[in-house]
Amino acid sequence: MRSTALLGVLLGAVLCAQPAPARASLDEALQGQSVVGQARLRVWGFSVYDATLYATPGFTPQRFDDHPFALQLAYLRDFAGSDIAERSLQEINDQGAVDEATAQRWLQAMRSVFPDVKAGDRITGLYRPGEGARFYLNDKPLGAIDDARFARRFFAIWLSPRTSQPAMRERLLQALNQGQGKP
Repeated sequence: MRSTALLGVLLGAVLCAQPAPARASLDEALQGQSVVGQARLRVWGFSVYDATLYATPGFTPQRFDDHPFALQLAYLRDFAGSDIAERSLQEINDQGAVDEATAQRWLQAMRSVFPDVKAGDRITGLYRPGEGARFYLNDKPLGAIDDARFARRFFAIWLSPRTSQPAMRERLLQALNQGQGKP
């Protein structure tokens, strides 16, 4: 009897340790969102990626972190995931430095989520207000960084007025900037 109970406890522990089922598909996560704008990032004449911003009605650039939205980057070149993570942290710090412990935690989290990409791959970041960010590679779940402050600062790379790429921000917010007021 005791061994049966122990077996039941062990079986329960094994089942609880299994990876959680995949979260909602990207299509499900994007329901209710429409394209706000699109832009291509070029650096020193080289095309890096095409970006597309998706948002729900009511989205405003001044308070972008109050609304769920998605940003998709369609890569036009190959990149190592660690390089994507390091460049992202540099962009975050360029908008306002974060303390070293936080920077290292965020860098490690991004390195664990961002894969190496090849030309044609798409990474989509889904912003979840007050929760964090969920990431997809070619529409399949990659993982999440459940840190609301990280998510705000990460997506500010593209959406903050202090972005290093103001023309790209302008194009991403195109539908809003044309006076349509909603995506």
